[in-house]
Amino acid sequence: VQLQASGGGLVQPGGSLRLSCAASGSIFNINTLGWYRQAPGKQRELVALITSGGSTNYADSVKGRFTISRDNAKNTVSLQMNSLRPEDTAVYYCNAKKPDQNYWGQGTQVTVSS
Repeated sequence: VQLQASGGGLVQPGGSLRLSCAASGSIFNINTLGWYRQAPGKQRELVALITSGGSTNYADSVKGRFTISRDNAKNTVSLQMNSLRPEDTAVYYCNAKKPDQNYWGQGTQVTVSS
């Protein structure tokens, strides 16, 4: 599975960004698609994930501000990020999980700063 992420950038606090990730290759049997992030000096953490059935899970820090969505026909997953804060600054990674394997995209930088 190859994952191509896009949509990162620089935004002011309170602004919005939308990340997208397209999956290609051996995409059958993908259970969950999600987004993780890693800030400098910190461990990679879950931001949000969505199952093939549409169930979602969010980190407490982004609940009410971020929305994850999935288009199974297009094999894409998106993350709408609103009310961004400086602490949301990180490299964001797209993730795909199969029962026996985990796949990562290349990461896209999100910087929230005035």
